[in-house]
Amino acid sequence: MRTAVILSAHTMALGVVRALGEQGVPVVVVHYDPRDMAHVSRYVRDSILAPHPEKNAAAFIATLSEIAARYPESVLFPVSDESVVAVAKHHALLSHYYTVACPDWNVCQRFIEKKFTYSLAEQHGIAAPHTVIPQSEQDVVAYGEKVMFPCLVKPSQSHLFYERFKRKMLPAHDLDSLLTAYRQAAAAKLEVMLQEIIPGPDSNVVNYNAYIHQGIAVCEFTAQHIRNAPPVWGSPRVVLSANIQEVVPPGRKILRVMGFQGYACTEFKKDERDGIYKLMEVNGRHNLSTLLAVRCGINFPWLHYLHLTTGSPPTRKDYAQNIYWIDTVRDLGYSLRYGLQERYALRQYARPYVRPHVFAILSLHDPVPFAKRVAYLVNQAIKYLLARINPAAWRTHHPKLST
Repeated sequence: MRTAVILSAHTMALGVVRALGEQGVPVVVVHYDPRDMAHVSRYVRDSILAPHPEKNAAAFIATLSEIAARYPESVLFPVSDESVVAVAKHHALLSHYYTVACPDWNVCQRFIEKKFTYSLAEQHGIAAPHTVIPQSEQDVVAYGEKVMFPCLVKPSQSHLFYERFKRKMLPAHDLDSLLTAYRQAAAAKLEVMLQEIIPGPDSNVVNYNAYIHQGIAVCEFTAQHIRNAPPVWGSPRVVLSANIQEVVPPGRKILRVMGFQGYACTEFKKDERDGIYKLMEVNGRHNLSTLLAVRCGINFPWLHYLHLTTGSPPTRKDYAQNIYWIDTVRDLGYSLRYGLQERYALRQYARPYVRPHVFAILSLHDPVPFAKRVAYLVNQAIKYLLARINPAAWRTHHPKLST
């Protein structure tokens, strides 16, 4: 069996590692972030620490080129936005060494840079939130004088924005907060969009997962967000498999007009004002809740691997519904933090844990990634508490840890 080289080692990567490892695929993980934990999975045969692809793309690509001889004819899976960007921009070079499991930059740019995603949606009649790309503060003021608040300041490139602000987007409740958010992004040299908020709870958000071959969705899976982290603005912490046919036609269409091939997870949100699902984003890589589809009977990483190594594309499959995916640490943490705001009944919090489910990280068969994740969070909590107690002393005695 050909080796799979997984780029990134957090929750998304762990899902791919387990999905392939359980099929007997030799797995190598290239990791670059102290928060990473997929590289300690029992399914990983080798792990390699590399420079961060966003901070030093040239060195990251050089590392991939250097290690290629160790794993001849391997399949390269970038499973984070920053690794997708690096690989897509050097697709021609890396294709000499690997079978690359993502499109080139010409296609990837259309989903990595959200301004292109929304432009394509508008051109092809795919419902999406009203979006404006400001070029100056004057554009922001003009938008603020017309829009109904609250609205969003949303990045064109989500991974860059999250790295800087630790949030996927910034809500603005009036013109002053809109200008402040824009100025913060501009100071960080990040392009942003001004976007209307689609009203509705987290449960109105739906994932359309699909494998595209020659422009046709040959395998599909849909799922409903139950709780996000943080609520409303965040990524999912609990997801439920469900048959949601309303998102299938627009999901197929946006991937077709992008010229996308391979696996993608497209996100929609149902607008409570008109009942229409609006396009939120396209993720052209294996997503956070990968193990949910695996648990329900569709192993997208394995199907992707088989297609690239044998030439046989996936075929349409049925899948189990009413199965939950739970990111335990994030769900417990955000439930405690936002319990009063979310206002769920206790039975709603408990339901995913007592119904059929799969955990994102926690696994009795592969326990070390969860232990590493918890250890990292405990370490961060201790650093935070010590810094709050005596900031000056902490910085003096732990200069590296305090940065």
